[in-house]
Amino acid sequence: MSSEPSPEEQKKLDAEAKAKEQAEQAALPYKWDQTIKDLDITVPIESKFKGKDLDVKIARNTLKVGIKGQAPIIDGELPHPIRVDDSTWTLSTTATGKDIEIHLDKVNQMEWWAHVITSAPKIDTSKIQPENSKLGDLDGETRGMVEKMMFDQRQKEAGLPTSDEQKKLDILEQFKKQHPEMDFSNVKMG
Repeated sequence: MSSEPSPEEQKKLDAEAKAKEQAEQAALPYKWDQTIKDLDITVPIESKFKGKDLDVKIARNTLKVGIKGQAPIIDGELPHPIRVDDSTWTLSTTATGKDIEIHLDKVNQMEWWAHVITSAPKIDTSKIQPENSKLGDLDGETRGMVEKMMFDQRQKEAGLPTSDEQKKLDILEQFKKQHPEMDFSNVKMG
């Protein structure tokens, strides 16, 4: 008998893991969301507090958010470095109080974070559906790289040459035309 769970059991295990993850995240004193490039954190506080009452420190590898004179709401190591100069915080008024809104710009803009700070419960990053990172949102160079990787993957799956292999074949064809006197029957590409 295999130790692999059946599809039904796996579905149940996944649902339980997701419910546990959602409960852990809901219990945090903040909400957070991310794209592949950045992370946004919302910390609800009472409406009586003003910007000068807050203690917010954003560093390359740490984050501290709180109200002066009180235990910090968030205080710990970030799982990955951020770009401090491109990261910000603001205080906004909501229907129920105020929110400290923190925007962190990731240094590595090709990875998902499992948590905001390393002491917080993790989420399963393999289950993230990156619907909000469309190819059109990427800068030209990154977009070109991703499109080339996707093209090469499709070519490989179809047993066709990748873009780099096709370039070599095109150069060889060009060379053959320029040198009809040469014998290319034994040339191996690789």
